[in-house]
Amino acid sequence: MNTVSISKIYQNDTMLNDSITISGWVKSRRSSKSGFSFITVYDGSCFHAIQVIANNTLYNYYKEILRLTVGCSVLIKGDLILSIGRKQEYEIKATEIQVLGWVDNPDTYPISAKKHSLEYLREVAHLRGRTNLIGVIVRIRNYVFQLLHKFLNKKGYYWIPTPIITSLNTEGAGEMFNVSTLNMKNIPKNDNGSVDFKKDFFGKESFLTVSGQLNLESYACSLSKVYTFGPTFRAENSNTVRHLAEFWMLEIESSFLNLHEISKFSEEMLKYICKRVLKNCTTDIKFLKNYIDSDIINRLEKFVSLDFIRIKYTEAINILISSQNKFDKIIYSGIDLNAEHERFLVEKHFKRPVIITDYPKELKAFYMRLNDDKKTVSAMDLLVPGIGELIGGSQREERIEILDLRLLELGLKKEDYWWYRDLRRYGTVQHSGFGMGFERFIAYITGVSNIRDITPFPRTAKNSRF
Repeated sequence: MNTVSISKIYQNDTMLNDSITISGWVKSRRSSKSGFSFITVYDGSCFHAIQVIANNTLYNYYKEILRLTVGCSVLIKGDLILSIGRKQEYEIKATEIQVLGWVDNPDTYPISAKKHSLEYLREVAHLRGRTNLIGVIVRIRNYVFQLLHKFLNKKGYYWIPTPIITSLNTEGAGEMFNVSTLNMKNIPKNDNGSVDFKKDFFGKESFLTVSGQLNLESYACSLSKVYTFGPTFRAENSNTVRHLAEFWMLEIESSFLNLHEISKFSEEMLKYICKRVLKNCTTDIKFLKNYIDSDIINRLEKFVSLDFIRIKYTEAINILISSQNKFDKIIYSGIDLNAEHERFLVEKHFKRPVIITDYPKELKAFYMRLNDDKKTVSAMDLLVPGIGELIGGSQREERIEILDLRLLELGLKKEDYWWYRDLRRYGTVQHSGFGMGFERFIAYITGVSNIRDITPFPRTAKNSRF
C-alpha cells in the first residue's frame, strides 16, 4: 500500500480505487444506527480533511473506533473513492484503522471541535497548529519563505548567514538582549563598579542582533548582491499588535544600486510573492476570505496591479498637516511618523502602498547616505495598508569622512566600527539595501491583525513559555 498525504490526494496524485494509507488526527466522528462511522481526518499537509467510512465489520470497531474523539491520532488503510456527499470530494473506505494515540481526557482537550478565540489559542500555542486558521497561516508562511529564496536566487543574490550574536548595535540606539555566561548571582566587577566583561565568554559585552545589515554590507562589497534571512531581536517593552521581541527579518544589500533602484526592487519582490500566493494558495486564501478578511482577494490583486506611490518626507508631512484627520500626536516637520500617520497615508489618502523617502537625518541611523542638502538622508520606508511600515531601507553612506561625522554626531565610537569603516577605505562603492519584517508581510497577506498569531511561538514581554 502507498502512504500518501491528503494534499497528494487533492492534487490528483492518487488514483481512484487505489488502496492507500494515510495518517493524521481525528477532526470529528459520527456514527449511524446502521453500523457505520464517519471519521473526518486531517494531516496538516493542506487545508482539506478527508472523510473515512468505517464499517462495523472492522475487528476493532466496537472496542476502539466508537471511542475515537477529536485529537486522537490514527493510521487508516483503505480504498480511495469519490464521495457521494456534497461536503467533500473524496472518501476512504477503510479496511483497517489503527489508533496511534488516544486523547487521555476528551473533556480537557484544549483544541476541541468548538471555535476558539485567537487570544485563547495563544495560551495553548503548542497545540494551536491543529486549528484551521493557524494551519492556513503556517502553510502560507512556509510558501512565502520558499518563494523569497527562489526569487532572490533567480535575481542572482547570494544567501549569507549573518551572526546572531554581535557586539555592535546596528541602529546605534535602542535596547538589546545581552548574551552572557557570567554568573548572574556573582557578577565580576571592575574597580569602578562596572561589569568586567573580559571574564565573559566573548571577552566583551555581547548582544543578540537587531539586524544583520552591517555584516551583510561587507559581503555586498565583495559579492555585489547578497541577502540574509533569519531571526532578529528587539528588547523593546512594547505590547502592540505589530511588535515581537523575536522575529524574522529578510535583509538585502546590493552594490552599485542607488535608493531609487533598491526601492523598485522591493516593490517587484513584494508583487512577485503576492501574485503567486493568489495563484497557488487558493484553498487557504478562500478560508481567510470567509473567516478573516472578505476583501483579501481584491486587496491582494490591487496590491499586485497598482504602482506604489512615491513621495518625500516633506510631502508626507504636508499631507498630514493639511488633512482634516485628528491625530493623537501633533504633526510638524521633523516628527518621526508613527503608525497612525503611516496608516492614514496608505489607507485613507492614497489607498495603496506608499514609499516615503528623504527623511531628516536626525530620525535615521548613522549608516544612511547624507543627501546634498546636508539635512536629509537617502532613506525609504515602504508602507502598506493595515500594517504601516513593512520595509525600511536606504542608500548606505559610502564616504568615510561623512560616515565618521555621523558616528560623532550620534555619540558612537568610530573605533567600535573599525571593520565597517574599512569597507569605505578599501574600494568603496555605492550600495543600498533594505530590511523587511517577515511576520508583518505574512500579516498583510493573510489579513490577520495581531502579529502574535503569525509566528508559531511568539516572544513578547513577559512571555517565553513555549
